[in-house]
Amino acid sequence: MIGRLPKNAAAGFFLIVLAALALWQTADLAGGSLRQMGPGMLPRILACLLGVAGIYLIISSYWQERVALDRWSLRGLIFILGAVVAFGLAVRPLGLAVAGPLALIISVGASSESRFAEIAIFGLAMTGFCILLFKILLGLPIPVAPWLLGY
Repeated sequence: MIGRLPKNAAAGFFLIVLAALALWQTADLAGGSLRQMGPGMLPRILACLLGVAGIYLIISSYWQERVALDRWSLRGLIFILGAVVAFGLAVRPLGLAVAGPLALIISVGASSESRFAEIAIFGLAMTGFCILLFKILLGLPIPVAPWLLGY
């Protein structure tokens, strides 16, 4: 059945399932009010917006030409998931200065259209931006380079 659905309908069903999962996981968090927002308000609002986007995709898919879903490539999933896991494992012992570019280098394997020069420039820029944002501006206790500068 899903193989014959339009791509947008399949994406809509996925978004609705993701929204339902988010609502279920945030059920125990206090919502609060607009005057005093609780920790569950933003995730619930975002989950509802995600569900609405899913419903929109499903409804709009009936006005489009039906195209069968292509086979999914596991390459992108494996490399992106691997990059996230590598970042999580490397950020404490190696710091953000190493974990950021490491995650980027691993995630590049998800696409065959990447160029080394563009990736290097993007990696350096994003790592610098993350250090500026998380360490300096937000003051989060994320190690930058504990092997070089200490925690």
